[in-house]
Order: sequence, then C-alpha cells, then structure tokens
Amino acid sequence: MPVFTYKAIDLQGEIVKGSIEGNDMSFVYDSISSAGLYILNVRKSNRFIRSVINKFRDWGIKSRDIIEFANNFSIMLRAGLPLLTSLGDIAGATENRSFRRRILDIKRMIELGSSLSGALSLHKDIFSEVFIQLVSVGEETGQLDKSLSDVAVHLQRMEDLRSAIKRALMYPAFAVIATMGALVFWLIYVLPQVTGFFKEMGIKIPAITQALISTSNFISTKWYVFVLAPLLISIVLKLMSEREATRYYIDMVKLKIPVVKLIVFNRLQALFAEQLRIMLQAGLTIDRSFDIMIKVINNAVFKRALQVVKEEILQGSRIHEAIRKHAIFPNLVTRLITIGEETGNLTEQLNYLSEEFIKRLNDISQRIEKLIEPIVIMVIGVIFLIIIAGLFLPIYELVSKLGAVR
Repeated sequence: MPVFTYKAIDLQGEIVKGSIEGNDMSFVYDSISSAGLYILNVRKSNRFIRSVINKFRDWGIKSRDIIEFANNFSIMLRAGLPLLTSLGDIAGATENRSFRRRILDIKRMIELGSSLSGALSLHKDIFSEVFIQLVSVGEETGQLDKSLSDVAVHLQRMEDLRSAIKRALMYPAFAVIATMGALVFWLIYVLPQVTGFFKEMGIKIPAITQALISTSNFISTKWYVFVLAPLLISIVLKLMSEREATRYYIDMVKLKIPVVKLIVFNRLQALFAEQLRIMLQAGLTIDRSFDIMIKVINNAVFKRALQVVKEEILQGSRIHEAIRKHAIFPNLVTRLITIGEETGNLTEQLNYLSEEFIKRLNDISQRIEKLIEPIVIMVIGVIFLIIIAGLFLPIYELVSKLGAVR
C-alpha cells in the first residue's frame, strides 16, 4: 500500500508532521481530517526511502516496547483509569524518547477528538494493522481493555515467532562470517609475509601457492568490491520486492530453496493461524479478518492464495473447503480447521496450530545448528588444507634444495 507524508496544523495551531498508508489521496485526506487536523501538504513518498528514514528515526523502538505499551494500557483501563490519563502515565514511564513522543502524539490526537484507533492509524509504521483493527473492535464493543490484553498476548507470540526465525538463521550467519574472517586474515596478513620470504630465497612458487597469492592481492586491492557487492545486491532485491511483478517470483523462490523454504513455510503457517485466531476471537468477521491478513502478510504467493480463499468464502464456501484447494496450506492446517468449524471451537484449533508451527520453527533452528556445525568444520578444513598445501609445497622445495647443496 502506498505511503503518504503529510504536514498539518492541529486545533492548537501547532505544526504536525507524519506518514500514513492509504490506497489514494482521498482516503488519506479523510483519515487526517478525521483526526482534527487542517492539512497543509500531502505527498506520496517512495516506500523504500521512507522505510529507511523511519528505521533511522525510530531506531530505538522495539517490539518489546509495543508489547509493554499494550499490556500496561490494558491493566490501567481495567483498573478504571481514564484513557487519556492512562496514556499520560504510560508516556511518563516510557524511557524510550522516540516512543514517548509517539504516545504523546496519540494522546494529543485523542484530545482533539480522534478515536484511539484513528490516532494509532497515523503511526502504522510501528502499530500493525492487526493492532489497530483489534483496538477498533474494542472501542466498538466497549471492551478496549480486553482487546489490548489480547493484542499484548498476540504480539508476544509474534515476538516468539521472530525469535525462532532469528535462532534458525543466527548460527549459519555467524559460522559464515567467522570462516570468512579467518580466511581473509590468513590471505591478507599471513600469506604475504611467508610468500615474500619464498621469493627472497628464489624458490619457484607452485601453482596452488600462486593462486593463493593472486587471491590475496585481489582482496587487498579490490576490498571495496566485497563491501559494495552485498550492499548493491540487497538494495536491488529490496527494490524488486517493492514491485508487484517481481515480488511474487522472489517469494516463490524462497519457497523452493532448501532449508530456507522450511523457515518461510512454517513462518507463514504460524502467521496465518495466529492472526486469524486473534481476529476471530476479538469478534471480527471472517471476510474482514482475511482482508487484514492480506494487507499484513508480506509473502506475495501466500497473499494471492488468501485472496482466492476469501473470494471463495464470500461465495459460500467454508474456510476448510476453500484452503483445501491450495497446496500452500498443509494437510494439518486443513484438518484442524475442518474440526474447528464442525465443532465450533475454531479459535482453539487455530491456537494449537499457531503454537505447533512456532514449535516447529524452534526445532528447525536446533536441527540447522546440528547440521551446519559439521559442514562448517568440513569447509574450514578444506580451505585450510589448501592454504597449508600452498605454504608447505614451497617449504618442501626449499628443504630439497638445501639437501641438494649438501
């Protein structure tokens, strides 16, 4: 969805700046005006550039901050404190200055007549669509404290999901970095000193040693290639993922690469089960729940499947009947959703699925560690065997020459 930046004046005459997601200018103008602001300027911003700016601006805002905000807000409302008082107390107790500024901005919007969900929608870069929609339901039903409590539980589960994925990727990344670091150190600092000695002694350099020297010289003189290449590749992939035409194929490839597909597939199933559970539990309709999931799930392949499933549900199909036609939903998901719909305990079955797929991601991370360790040892062994061979062959030739002189 496009991102728009705006500049406006509030009822107190102060300048307000921010960003908001919207399908078109009309929606954006209505959203900003409903928050009690007089619009000065609105323009569509580059999504990639905006995401970079937001990351630098709100570098210190963590998911843990959002979870604590929802949890503390729920507790205060349940205790009987007024909404504005609760926000003021939370802002005063928040150590993170960037997040404190956001909370105070939300409080000011409410004082100007906006609803809580309306004020939160002006900060979609830190509050998810699911968060905002559940707050909206809480406002409609008069159970805002319960909605915020449910949001806190949901966000904690999403944090557990992210942690499981990080654990799965951390060890391989560390192993690759450590191996490359050791290799670069040998090639740049150790090898030149040893080969310099060989040249002084007039020893003929073997082909394997010459190859190592050429590699060392290339790394020393063209080091910037190794810095710029990954950076450029990541930027190109990011820009490609922003385009509908290419994002689908990138996401399709992710679901086919060994190991990566296990992480991506199980993550998508956990997201689907958890987000559908929390929204149905909050009282959202199935079609509205699917609309929100289509917005927030960023895998284009899964998103397209959800769109087709939603259309079939609107035509009268039940959830399990619609998802059964799509290979991206495993048999376990179809079976348990079928049981849930037939017995009337769909949210319980979705809760089980969410926990199960998060558990699977944790198991995958442990298996990856056990699998990667011997592979890394083997690769390091081969690399250093080549380096040692490149060093000892000239030494062997030197010893042979000295023996011949005797």
